[in-house]
Amino acid sequence: MPKFIFALFAIAQFSIHAFAVDPSVWSVNSRSDVLRGDARGVSVAADGTITPSPKLTELYKTEQPYIWSSLIDAQGNVYLGTGSDGRVYKVTTAGLGSLFADLAELNVTALAESRGAIYAATSPDGKVYRIDAAGKADVFFDPKEKYIWSLAVMPDGSLAVGTGDGGKIYRVRAAAAAPEASLLYDTSETHIISLAVDKAGNLYAGTDPGGLVIRFGSDGKPFALVDSPLREMHDLAVGPDGSVYALAVGESASATPTATPAAAATPDSKSVSADKPNPLQPEPPQKSRYDLTGARSAVYRLTPDGGSQIIWSSPTVTGFSLYAHQTGTGVMIGTSDKGRVYSVSNDARETLVLQTDANQISTIVSSGNNLYATSSNQGRLYKIGQELAAEGTYESAVLDAKNDAGWGSVWWRSTGTAEIQTRSGNTERPDETWSAWETVRPEAGRGRVASPRSRFLQWRAVLRGAGSALTEVNVAFLPRNIAPEITSVQVLPTNVGLIANPPPQIDPNIELSGLDPAVFGVPVAQVPPRRVYQRGAVAFQWTAEDRNGDKLVYDIYYKESADREFKLLRSDVSENFLTLDGQSLADGRYTVRVVAKDSPANAAALALSGERTSDPFDIDNSQPTVAVTGTPAASGNSARFVFTASERSSRIARAEYSVNGGDWRSAAPDDGIADGPEERFTIDVPAASPGEYAVTLRVFDAAGNSGNARAVIRR
Repeated sequence: MPKFIFALFAIAQFSIHAFAVDPSVWSVNSRSDVLRGDARGVSVAADGTITPSPKLTELYKTEQPYIWSSLIDAQGNVYLGTGSDGRVYKVTTAGLGSLFADLAELNVTALAESRGAIYAATSPDGKVYRIDAAGKADVFFDPKEKYIWSLAVMPDGSLAVGTGDGGKIYRVRAAAAAPEASLLYDTSETHIISLAVDKAGNLYAGTDPGGLVIRFGSDGKPFALVDSPLREMHDLAVGPDGSVYALAVGESASATPTATPAAAATPDSKSVSADKPNPLQPEPPQKSRYDLTGARSAVYRLTPDGGSQIIWSSPTVTGFSLYAHQTGTGVMIGTSDKGRVYSVSNDARETLVLQTDANQISTIVSSGNNLYATSSNQGRLYKIGQELAAEGTYESAVLDAKNDAGWGSVWWRSTGTAEIQTRSGNTERPDETWSAWETVRPEAGRGRVASPRSRFLQWRAVLRGAGSALTEVNVAFLPRNIAPEITSVQVLPTNVGLIANPPPQIDPNIELSGLDPAVFGVPVAQVPPRRVYQRGAVAFQWTAEDRNGDKLVYDIYYKESADREFKLLRSDVSENFLTLDGQSLADGRYTVRVVAKDSPANAAALALSGERTSDPFDIDNSQPTVAVTGTPAASGNSARFVFTASERSSRIARAEYSVNGGDWRSAAPDDGIADGPEERFTIDVPAASPGEYAVTLRVFDAAGNSGNARAVIRR
């Protein structure tokens, strides 16, 4: 999109935050936006452009939940190893499928062909079966291991067998009398998940839980090429140039071969919020693909000269299968993310090639120009054609406008034939209660949404023809205004005032433009006020929310408990606090009401308000009265003074006394607790020497007002 058009769009989109009477614009114009939706018969390029995908044809349904392994023999027949009935299916070049072998174990985890025979590895209680052309299966190798995860054919026709829980690699040769098996290597790892052999005859092994790729040369000596922070090297693939690609995953699939552990971990991308980030705001920097902190999977490329690089990683997508392009340009990755297949080049450019209806793509294999993919949940075989699909559809994520909204114009950028349709509803997921798809009738790439007013909206693009491409879709909408809400009103203790901190300096031209100051790096959060001592102050602080993001102002009212009506104290206050001089009000019990208004952001006819009343609080400006009771009396080496204190508006809170102007000392009332409107205090002071003793009692009420009295005795 041209930069100047993007800037104009960004201003229009952002204006919803400043002026709610203006529409918001939902734009899908980046790859991350597009990948939130569902692609059927379309591909998504590295820049987010949507185009027709390679034609995907379903060839065969196994009626099994999982396909764990696949193989293409020299004649082009496809073999599928399944779970959890431990079956092998054969699909001919004509697309005819049938049960080939039914084995005793639950899962067929690996398949290999050597010298015309098909070999199948099973788990648990792992065995390797040899299956002849008629489908007769015999146990070829029984290592007495719990799992057999992987098979690879060595240059001499022997089998490399990767096992678990012991993490061993065996080498098995077919012989006239009986197979000859030897332990190639006993690793310190728990599982040998994947095996591959390059053209030079080197054997590569991927492990769990260390996430290692180990190379075994012709001498059988191991050499670790990769030590990944991700725990499992789930698949290996060898490119035509000798490069070895390794798929690492962060969560082990080896412990539960009858489940799809990554599928449940895929983040839910069913909807997008109307609170889309401001496109003028700089996006947070993306992590390097080499930073695997929190990554779910990654692909390493190991070059023949010993180099190693990460060409792909993802914090949200779990890869499950790997295929090396025979052109040497990169790999295809089958994932547990909506059954998608991605293509990643050696220079790390990623394309969503296609999406299936399955939960995961388990394997990807090829024979000549034919490319096949298998899936789990349910176990199916697909052919990925070289020709493009005649028609493809893309369904966007669902927009959540947060409230029922009116839908406006929709406009898009496309070439060829691209038809836009919309539907709306009030359930989070589209169901039978939603409206039917309505085709937008465009004029110069722009039309109007015909779907009914609602909270949620979705659009769909239908592409037809090889030259069709869609790069951007925008939808204007106006959510119904929602009244602001005062969520809390706090009354601070008496004598605590609130003073505004200096606000950040904002160019007045920014405010006039209607743009958010945050676009220019100015903090938008309101700076909390400072608390200060202020004699007689009564301060209030409140919190408010507006679901439309409107700017708010506040009216503050007060009422004494005996009054009928609230009276206006302040109007159109922009801060969320207010400090009153409590001495301007008579003693009594009061409440305040705070009214939030979104009038700065809405036309008068659309503006709404919300209010909240505080808990009752007391205004007490009167001093406690303190009096000397009786005549101070001396007895022995001490003197006794008796005072009474009274408070008419609140209660006596505490007291202290001083002898002859000395330090203040705490005084307790005669009943042991200062909590009433009247209290009696008896003060005994040492008076052993002749002379005059003066005692001052100072009493405080709950509002901090103080009163005192003084008594003198002579000895």
